[in-house]
Amino acid sequence: MFKREMKINLKNFIIWTSILIGLFLIVFLIYPSIINSQNFELIDEMMKMFPKEILKAFNMDISSINSVFGWLKTEGFVFLLLITGIYSALLGSNILLKEESDKTIEYLNSVPVTRNNILLNKILCGLLYIILMVLIVGIFNFIGLSLSGNFDTKLYILLSITPIFSSIVTFALCLFLSTFTHKTKKTFGISLGIVFVSYFFNVLSELSNSTKFLKYLSIFSLADIRNVITNVAINPLLVALSLFITMILLFFTFIHYNKKELV
Repeated sequence: MFKREMKINLKNFIIWTSILIGLFLIVFLIYPSIINSQNFELIDEMMKMFPKEILKAFNMDISSINSVFGWLKTEGFVFLLLITGIYSALLGSNILLKEESDKTIEYLNSVPVTRNNILLNKILCGLLYIILMVLIVGIFNFIGLSLSGNFDTKLYILLSITPIFSSIVTFALCLFLSTFTHKTKKTFGISLGIVFVSYFFNVLSELSNSTKFLKYLSIFSLADIRNVITNVAINPLLVALSLFITMILLFFTFIHYNKKELV
């Protein structure tokens, strides 16, 4: 059952991982030519024109983009969080429902396997692919940074781990929501909406004191990149909170899936 799930979801995993690697590969190839020319001086001057709130939202107030590692700490990890979030959301919303959409649930019901067993294997598959994506991209970027110049190894490793915390919660949330419907089309838009609204709230929370409360409504706050850059440490409370929220969502997913009428 587990091997079946890994095989079925392998193609999408390769596609999304390739997108991330392709994005960072382009950066590693072109960034040296940017920072070794007068273009960087123009970029640096342009950055000074932006309001401090905007720079803070992308961590550009605490990190310069005068190196590849500097770019990764700002825009790079924003892209990483967003794309891993989208992948996790779509995986969570689709991994269960596709059995009903493709009518393969009838086959699964005919073999000696319980709903809990079906769900458990799908959860393990989803979590494994999310962790593998983060690790593979992390290793690729580590190699790229090693070839590009000096960087803080400890800080990079900690930053590379942070997307896991927001991604597993996103996966669990979308998986839970998928148990309330029978069609993947209904959850597709909702899943993307959760990711983009959550990201939007996260950005808005950094713009002023009056919008700070929005960070408590954003899943991306669990991957506190700003704190990691500043303190070179991961907040253990956020790690515990991510695991707790994930476990609660998965618990209710098991309960509701066992009550759901499958088509």
